[in-house]
Amino acid sequence: MALATAQVADKTPISKEERLVIVASSVGTVFEWYDFYLYATLAPFFAALFFPKGNETAALLSAFAAYAAGFLVRPFGALVFGRIGDLIGRKYTFLVTIVVMGLSTFAVGLLPTFQTIGWWAPIIMVTLRLFQGLALGGEYGGAATYVAEHSAHNRRGYNTAWIQTTATVGFFLALAIIGGCRYGMTKEAFSTWGWRIPFWVSIVLLGVSIWIRLKLHESPVFLKIKSEGKTSKAPLTDSFLKYPNNKYALLALLGATMGQGVVWYTGQFYALFFLQITLKLDFLTTYMLIGASLLLGTPFFIFFGWLSDHIGRLKIILLGCLIAALTYFPLFKALTHYVNPALETFQNSTVINVAANPKDESFTLFVMPNTKFSEVDRVNDFFAKQGLNFNKVAQEPGKNVVASIEGKNPTTGQVTVTRVEGWNAASETALKKALTELGYPKEADKSKVNYPMTLLILFVMLIYVTMVYGPIAAFLVELFPTNIRYTSMSLPYHIGNGWFGGMLPLIATAIVALKGNIYYGLWYPIIVALLTVVIGAIFLKETKDRDISTYEH
Repeated sequence: MALATAQVADKTPISKEERLVIVASSVGTVFEWYDFYLYATLAPFFAALFFPKGNETAALLSAFAAYAAGFLVRPFGALVFGRIGDLIGRKYTFLVTIVVMGLSTFAVGLLPTFQTIGWWAPIIMVTLRLFQGLALGGEYGGAATYVAEHSAHNRRGYNTAWIQTTATVGFFLALAIIGGCRYGMTKEAFSTWGWRIPFWVSIVLLGVSIWIRLKLHESPVFLKIKSEGKTSKAPLTDSFLKYPNNKYALLALLGATMGQGVVWYTGQFYALFFLQITLKLDFLTTYMLIGASLLLGTPFFIFFGWLSDHIGRLKIILLGCLIAALTYFPLFKALTHYVNPALETFQNSTVINVAANPKDESFTLFVMPNTKFSEVDRVNDFFAKQGLNFNKVAQEPGKNVVASIEGKNPTTGQVTVTRVEGWNAASETALKKALTELGYPKEADKSKVNYPMTLLILFVMLIYVTMVYGPIAAFLVELFPTNIRYTSMSLPYHIGNGWFGGMLPLIATAIVALKGNIYYGLWYPIIVALLTVVIGAIFLKETKDRDISTYEH
């Protein structure tokens, strides 16, 4: 009977209530992503504001670590708010999450810098990031579940795909407001106080979002099981300690969301950081290129959500992971070629060697006040922040670290070799001088950027994002029973996106510095995406034809 009812609903046009649910849920979720990604976009900038000076890569890693903290705590938010959502209801829960997110973001705009209050600045910053992460951990599952449970049987992929656009739209909104502030004021003014404006703006968006969400009604599917007394009394236990629900939660993570997470963050955030930090493209041009790719690519979230209603969710997600993994290396090398050809030429004509004992190197993800870096680490840091590849060679007897740069002087045509031992102010000056004399491009020449090809590459990577992310909400909603759906889907989603995806800039940056190759950070998303393809193809099945109002494992 339920299936027959669903089939009749399939033929009806989208209702006014469905539209209201989609709009209200999406607007609020856009705001939450805007809040969350303000910091993500400003992470390289915050390295100078909220962390001590000295090692630039270390400061950047610290900024990324605070950025990652918000992602690391997201699964805990999923547990807390997912449980509340399955016990009390979907609407109430994501009203709470939006208030927590909004107030935490506004508070960042009031935060003193490291120069003013010392280590209290990053401590408070990380604390606010933790509150943001907790709120976002409860938001997504609520919005996706709420929309899906209001949707007709054959429109779940299409309707929930609107929720999937919100992360990208929120990212675009953050780029637009930050870019507008930086364009409309001097660099000094923005560094002093202008960076706070985007955070202050969030309080207005918070008010609008709350007003819209107060108009919503509770999910009819949840009200149905509540009236029948079928809600779970222990959602956490039922989700993660009882078979087969715990099996599906693990498979959802390993066979879907962890690959989806790394593809998403590579195509949007790592691409942004790569353009700005590695390829030395100025911030405004970077924002415009990323923003243009977002505008062009966002409709494809809806397309792949719609397509998943017809051919299935899982095959689209896994195909996106596979294509991304196979093409990331050529795509990022093409970015270097089309964005900063002078850097590519310099790389090909210059040989940089670092001779040291690998045991003296450290792979540091989280930089603490007592973290110490060896001379080798500092040399690695120097070349990594220039966006330069370098070779690791055997340690010279009695020398901690020896760095050499060999290349042809573009003015005289003579081949020169600069060799420095150890790391100090003199050796740093000598290396900088050698790079300058050999024609190292400190910034990307905007007149030499191939904008159509760069935009095409960014667009292609965003298509991968839409393939893996567009259908994922419907897939996760359909994978779990109604009485534990909010809790069960939220945890694997936020581990996959918050841990595997959110840690990507941090891990990739550390790998690049350690290995001496600007592309080696890509191995992380490639390996994770390929693991997802294998696990998902073997152990998961299609879900699109399930009736979620009656579905139980």
